[in-house]
Amino acid sequence: MTSQSEQILEQNLIAQLVANGYDKAYIRDEKDLLANLKTQLEKHNNKRFSDTDFQQILNHLTKTNNVFEKAKLLRDRFAFRNDSNEVVYVEFLNMEHWCQNQYQVTNQVTMEGSFKNRYDVTLLINGIPMVQIELKRRGLEMKEAYNQISRYSKHSFGASLGLFNFIQLFVISNGVNTKYFSNFTGQQPDFKQTFYWTDENNKRISQLADFTNSFLEKCHLSKMITKYIVLHETDKALMVLRPYQYFAVEKIIERVKTTNRNGYIWHTTGSGKTLTSFKASQILSKLPKVDKVVFCVDRRDLDYQTSKEFNEFSPGSVDGTHNTKSLVSQFADDSTRLIVTTIQKLYTAVTKEQHLKTMDKLKDRKVVFIFDECHRSQFGDTHKKIKAYFSNYQMFGFTGTPIFVDNAVSKAGKKHTTAALFDEKLHQYVITDAIKDENVLRFSVEYVGKYREKDGSRNEIDIEVEAIDTQELMESPQRLEKIADYIIQQHPVKTHRGQFTAMFCVSSVELLIKYYDIFRRLKQEGRHDLNTATIFSYGANEDDKEEFGAMDFQDFDVIADPGGKPYASYHTRDKLEAYIGEYNKDYQTNYTTKDSDSFYNYYKDVSDRVRKRKIDLLFVVNMFLTGFDSKSLNTLFVDKNLRYHGLIQAYSRTNRIYGQKKSQGNVVVFRNLKKATDDAIALFSNKEAKEIIIMKPYVNYVDDFNAAYDKLLAIAPAVDSVDDLASEDQELEFIKAFRELLRLRNVIASYADFTFDDLDIEEQQFEDYKSKYLDLYDKVRTSKEKVSVLDEVDFELELIHRDDITVAYILNLLAKLNAMSLEEKQRKQKEILDLVAGDVRLRSKRELIEKFITENLPLIADDSIEEQFESFMDAEKQKAFDQFVAQEQLDGDKLKMLVENYLFSQRTPTTQEVIETLESQPSVLHRKTIGETLLLKFRSFVDTFFGE
Repeated sequence: MTSQSEQILEQNLIAQLVANGYDKAYIRDEKDLLANLKTQLEKHNNKRFSDTDFQQILNHLTKTNNVFEKAKLLRDRFAFRNDSNEVVYVEFLNMEHWCQNQYQVTNQVTMEGSFKNRYDVTLLINGIPMVQIELKRRGLEMKEAYNQISRYSKHSFGASLGLFNFIQLFVISNGVNTKYFSNFTGQQPDFKQTFYWTDENNKRISQLADFTNSFLEKCHLSKMITKYIVLHETDKALMVLRPYQYFAVEKIIERVKTTNRNGYIWHTTGSGKTLTSFKASQILSKLPKVDKVVFCVDRRDLDYQTSKEFNEFSPGSVDGTHNTKSLVSQFADDSTRLIVTTIQKLYTAVTKEQHLKTMDKLKDRKVVFIFDECHRSQFGDTHKKIKAYFSNYQMFGFTGTPIFVDNAVSKAGKKHTTAALFDEKLHQYVITDAIKDENVLRFSVEYVGKYREKDGSRNEIDIEVEAIDTQELMESPQRLEKIADYIIQQHPVKTHRGQFTAMFCVSSVELLIKYYDIFRRLKQEGRHDLNTATIFSYGANEDDKEEFGAMDFQDFDVIADPGGKPYASYHTRDKLEAYIGEYNKDYQTNYTTKDSDSFYNYYKDVSDRVRKRKIDLLFVVNMFLTGFDSKSLNTLFVDKNLRYHGLIQAYSRTNRIYGQKKSQGNVVVFRNLKKATDDAIALFSNKEAKEIIIMKPYVNYVDDFNAAYDKLLAIAPAVDSVDDLASEDQELEFIKAFRELLRLRNVIASYADFTFDDLDIEEQQFEDYKSKYLDLYDKVRTSKEKVSVLDEVDFELELIHRDDITVAYILNLLAKLNAMSLEEKQRKQKEILDLVAGDVRLRSKRELIEKFITENLPLIADDSIEEQFESFMDAEKQKAFDQFVAQEQLDGDKLKMLVENYLFSQRTPTTQEVIETLESQPSVLHRKTIGETLLLKFRSFVDTFFGE
């Protein structure tokens, strides 16, 4: 039985959509698209438009070609004066009654931009293309369809009038698997931002026929577009909710509309609760029966952070509160429908006499409270006060780690659980769901000391502690020194040489100070060059409280109050002030603990620098172990006892999705937390979930790598065999096979035990195969062929990229050559050139570096290599520029201006722009071919001489 072709898949899809109520439209090109648009807008608006009327509408729709701005146009009505000078309003999309729109399906529409493209299946709403579906035959990678859309977005969606830039959603499918995602045109494409649809129990709906019946059902599709696409103002990007986010919001909305009962949402840490809660809050605030929506967070930093994020989704949609007086004023202001505040300020507003005169007027109003991380220990009293104060309220809680009976804390002999506070669980999406959907990463947990899982492991650092857990032993100088040495050794391994950042959490402020001082001393001794920072509250409650799973936090409003003992320790405050002083010198800042706002701004600055990878290692006790999201943080070193929700929350700082190279969250544990880890996983998922959440031992990945290597050898038995591959299909098989090796090597390289000696392939052979892999990438990138099987392959070059391999690094290696013997020098030169060939950014410079080594290096003193190389490159650049101008008969001044524009804007010129640099313009017949050739040569020139 042959596999189902794209054509059959397309025909079946169209037939199914028509059977589900879509009208079949016959549209071949933009001319047909415009005629259909006029007809459908007339039908939707129940009006007739003259040609001049329609031209005004068209001018409005095409006044911008930006996807984000077009999305705004789509959601607004347009007013114009018709031929009779009457004001006419045109609606492009019914946002409130989303089912009352006109739905059509068409296929194989042809658009011509820099290339001519034909699109598989297009769904039109009111005549406007809003959903584009790209299909691949069964058995092909989904990413091929994704990459095809990426090419269309560059080549033709914005062509001519740019009507295809109104697309809101893309759908890709090979029949068996189907995913959806928002229009990313203008953004950096990321396949990880594509989603499977599910039912409300998180069961995946992947077959195209099933997806069509559920997701592409007319009312549901337009509801997703009108209600569940968020326009992110800061990034100027469209964001669509994932299925679990959609179902959670729907459950809350239904609850408010039909009952007065409370509820909570259990969505695992890292699954995007802020976006979910924003959308729920936004929709609730527009319901006629709701007077206020109050989103409550637990600390001032999250008050700021959440307000900022909410306003990025929708500017002006939320007023953050800076103090309790401001909060009370916003409660009194009828125009303020959505408020973000802290639990502490809310408690003050309903308990302090000076605020009650204003607040009492609101007691009977309908107020919906949404609590972020609703299990906080401080929440109990506030919860009771709100229930006692307001008479017409509803409460909803969001949590990634609910409190059950097993992990609840007894207060006054009673255990407070999430269900006891919020009643029914409305929706759940646990960590196993998120890992399966690739919304978060798995954890690689390594136990260091006597807790290692493999005899002879490099994780053995002879720490004489296991079941014994006395403070004297755990804080002995010898143990702390060994752990510090281990972290310094492993940090570059875990973080891919600083491409990610790490955090070190310890059991108390006193222990943190000991560790931090060790790291300061070791840096002064030249033992490491890590950028370190720390932050902790210096009150007694910052110490490790295991019964809360390390979840108690000092509120920032009172943290800087020097107070008296036992609430503050002057010693710890003095140490923190000294550390902040060093931070101020390093980063030219001026923070202090002596002022609460300054200390709070220090917290924000540290957060920002961790996210931007300016801090390599952050030392914490409790702060940052919950509520802090940084995609660039991939490693957590642990020297404290964690349990249940505290453990999962802490580990989850590492597992945010961030590119191909971040394949897992690394957790390195210096205590015997294996049982605690297993217990936490069992509590928050199930006993069988460990294999899903925790990555396999190192030896298993070695076996996987060697098996993948065997498959590679079956395709290319030797490195030179790659050159003999007879067809693009065979080259594609090699690319896929070696790409799998790259992925596995990326995983195992982060294990402390990794060595190439464990693998069946030698390191040099691996590098040689990598060079062949990159040769194929270069072939695709410079190929003039219009259609190629390899065009749609994702080479995942990120897995090859190394931040520490730069021109400066290479020159530093070259400077050491002159002191070597001839034989040693020749061997080292080959290693350097192989290093250049194996780095994506430097490959274009390989020939020049080789020429420099051969012709110039023997004559140059070691201390002037960098200067001489720069002069050499300037001369070669001018020579290549002159050659480019002469060979292609270009206007040198125009080409120079084009290069300067590229360097300023980083925007690759169009074929038309490079054609304009010719001294004489080609005929229309040859313009396209000549333009594509010139563009390839232009890219090669700038990559070689202006690339990193």
